[in-house]
Amino acid sequence: MLPALFLFATIVDTVRESVAQHNFDAAVKQVREYQAQSGVTPELAAAVSWIARGELGVKDYADAEVYADQTRKLSEALLRKRKLDAEPLLPVALGASIEVHAQALAAQGGRSEAVGFLRDQLKLFAGTSIVERIGKNLNLLSLEGKPAPELDESDWIGPKPPSIASLRGHPMLLFFWAHWCTDCRGEAPLIADLQRIYAPKGLVVIGPTKFFGSTTEGEDATPAVEKPYIGKIRGQFYGMLPQMPVPLSAANFAAYGASTVPTIVLVDAAGIVRLYHPGVMPEAELSTRIQAILRK
Repeated sequence: MLPALFLFATIVDTVRESVAQHNFDAAVKQVREYQAQSGVTPELAAAVSWIARGELGVKDYADAEVYADQTRKLSEALLRKRKLDAEPLLPVALGASIEVHAQALAAQGGRSEAVGFLRDQLKLFAGTSIVERIGKNLNLLSLEGKPAPELDESDWIGPKPPSIASLRGHPMLLFFWAHWCTDCRGEAPLIADLQRIYAPKGLVVIGPTKFFGSTTEGEDATPAVEKPYIGKIRGQFYGMLPQMPVPLSAANFAAYGASTVPTIVLVDAAGIVRLYHPGVMPEAELSTRIQAILRK
């Protein structure tokens, strides 16, 4: 058996690897062995949350719910002794349990119930780091077909951002990104290609980001230090998008529930959200969706 210290240090990665291979029996055995030696820890809760996410991924909704509930109970036990954001893994675990429960409900025909659950969780965990993740899941279930939330334009990099209201008559692509996000950098040339093709037809591209309190190197940074750093990263990796306004506000991430970067949002000329997509998106698929809103 692995030494306890090594097992403790790697339990989340070990379980994630087993889940990636769809070896759920191994993953369950790993968390049981870990719990027998270390008890209830944030690492344990995070590891169990990966089993829940894996079961959701293979559409075993019953087991996904079981492990989401276990994650929730482990997290609640830990919250009796500490605040949610006192360390990094507990918010990850609890956020995942909420996400899996809501998505499993929706996948089984309980979309309205899932939306109600997520709204309750937003109130329960207001002021904590998992609000954006809850908001993302709420938007996945309810934002499409609804008016796009307005953007906070009080601070920005690059051209001054227009308001959502002022862009009525123009379809919009919102590209939420972060200065540390490698997937965002990889998506930038794709966004630039789409802007080149569809801007002459009226498409407006806006790239909201926010302060994260650090530089990419992990050094703590005040907004006064981080803002020029974000500008530097924008020039270095997003130079093909010089006309893309970059609103700089955590409020925009909260309004759109953009806890995953990149997040792509398409808004039609009437100001209605037609696509809400956390994560990267293939160019052909995104192009097809843009063409659809241009025809409206």
